Amino acid sequence: MTTREILQKMKVKVGLGSSDPDSGKGKSKMSKNITHGYHLVKGKSYHDMEDYVVAQFKQIDNNELGLFAIFDGHAGQNVPNYLRSHLFDNILHEPDFWKEPADAVKRAYSKTDSNILDMSGELGRGGSTAVTAILVNCQKLIVANIGDSRAVLCKKGVAKQLSVDHEPTAEHEDIKNRGGFVSNFPGDVPRVDGRLAVSRAFGDKSLKKHLSSEPFVTVENIGDDAEFVILASDGLWKVMSNQEAANCIKNIKDARSSAKRLTEEAVNRKSTDDISCIVVKFQ
Repeated sequence: MTTREILQKMKVKVGLGSSDPDSGKGKSKMSKNITHGYHLVKGKSYHDMEDYVVAQFKQIDNNELGLFAIFDGHAGQNVPNYLRSHLFDNILHEPDFWKEPADAVKRAYSKTDSNILDMSGELGRGGSTAVTAILVNCQKLIVANIGDSRAVLCKKGVAKQLSVDHEPTAEHEDIKNRGGFVSNFPGDVPRVDGRLAVSRAFGDKSLKKHLSSEPFVTVENIGDDAEFVILASDGLWKVMSNQEAANCIKNIKDARSSAKRLTEEAVNRKSTDDISCIVVKFQ
């Protein structure tokens, strides 16, 4: 076995997806019915894969946390890779995480962004969107996001979006009030200062005056009617609606097979972007 293959197996074991096309799976120790799987596919761009995922269950004292995230980088891998290694640690080290998880997540996002900006000499000029989900004791899901990666919960066959797509047009006034502008060039998507197609992101020091890094956060109770949750980068959501994604995997029991099926369908629908997907099955 080569060194690269050994490292790849280690990444899969701890639930860290690399910048290579990759897949993995895991399951809860608290509930045998709850499983997760992920799959990544590089897009047709000339740069290296810039998506990273985290998907793992972690024991903390008497609690079990499912930690799931997708970090979709732009202008390099350094920022999403940093987020993969540090964001959840920062969240869980917030003193009020167990009492006020939404506020703790917001503070951790802010602190992490400040760290990235302080390290811009090392990490470079790039940035990253993020969607994170923390499953607490198989009962409560804390979802946060900045940018256009998305989380969708399926309950009784109906898709429910748990995140907000932070698009420049929707936050035009806020960007303008910070001194920026939103471009609308023919044949292109709206962009902050003519450059970035999302209005919120980690990093991006050269644009930070006009961007926000404040996440949208929501807390969802996971009842018996919850079937699965999908986390995916915009490479999936550009070509599939929330309900189409839910319908695509509703009859697939295996979580990793579900994630792979979604990425394959996105490619079939001519998505050219990097695609990363995590599916957490509750039944």
